[in-house]
Amino acid sequence: MISLLGRKVQKQVEYDSGLTILDLAMKHEVDWSFSCTRGTCARCRCLVKEGREFMNEPNDAELDRLEPEEIEAGFRLGCQAMVKQDGPITIVYKPYF
Repeated sequence: MISLLGRKVQKQVEYDSGLTILDLAMKHEVDWSFSCTRGTCARCRCLVKEGREFMNEPNDAELDRLEPEEIEAGFRLGCQAMVKQDGPITIVYKPYF
């Protein structure tokens, strides 16, 4: 089960293979802002509070946009981060602004 915590909307959603965090948020109508979907604007930045081991590794777009300390702390870009297997995951929308 995946917990998506948007600005105001919070939902528990089922694992859905091949979708990014942003895709899941949009599919389940969780308030998650974005602009580009390419990993350059970081408007969809989020914090994986639980379940990092069930996510893909940060990709080049995330490594280019996020600071190493952010990645180490669990920050990801919602448009790039994907759930690779089912498990307990909690993700909080945490934009810069």
